[in-house]
Amino acid sequence: MRFEWMSSYGQFFIDGLTITLELLLCSGVLGFLLALAVGFGRLSRQPFIAWLSLSFTNLIRGTPLLVQIYVLYYGVGSLFVSFPAVRDSFLWPYLRDGFWYVVVALALSVGGYVGEVIKGGLRAVPKGELEAARALGMPPFMTVRRIWLPRAIQILLPSLAGESVLLLKSTALASTVAVMDVLGAANLVRAQTLRTYEPLLSVALIYLVLAWLIERVFRKLERRIPVRSAI
Repeated sequence: MRFEWMSSYGQFFIDGLTITLELLLCSGVLGFLLALAVGFGRLSRQPFIAWLSLSFTNLIRGTPLLVQIYVLYYGVGSLFVSFPAVRDSFLWPYLRDGFWYVVVALALSVGGYVGEVIKGGLRAVPKGELEAARALGMPPFMTVRRIWLPRAIQILLPSLAGESVLLLKSTALASTVAVMDVLGAANLVRAQTLRTYEPLLSVALIYLVLAWLIERVFRKLERRIPVRSAI
């Protein structure tokens, strides 16, 4: 094992780590917002909304994430290229960048998987708490914002920690569409230094540390916000 190349290529890993964190944060935030819509949609009394949410989760969970990224990048991206008006618009710098296609794909994945998790959390909230909110005269939106959703998130914190770690590992697929994340940086170092194992071991260590940090953050949240029994 030799790591003397790190002094020359360390900046590649720093830049790649920055891209990985940006992918994680952007897709995590957008995906969570979508997951909220999917979770509430799955519980909707409107048949069409419930069917639409179920169809979305089945589509996302039933197809590989890598295929979804390819469809967006090579399919939708190629479609944009065929329109001169799009190429001349202010959106073109974003539409030609694989980063945003990966963000969208990851956000859709989070929406599909975490949406089902949120649905379970919403169902786990004791009905007595919601009935008490209605008895106090809370309007439906206030009940959701102040009672139903916060209690569901309390219950789901351990599951959300696991989903966040899975999202972190999914960002590694960004390198398949020329996004220079931390794995892409490792592949570049491997090509230029002909060192096979050391760059990959470095990437594995980076992901291990990031996963540990995510779990620590959620554990602190769990201690600060104790989950009461739903029984």
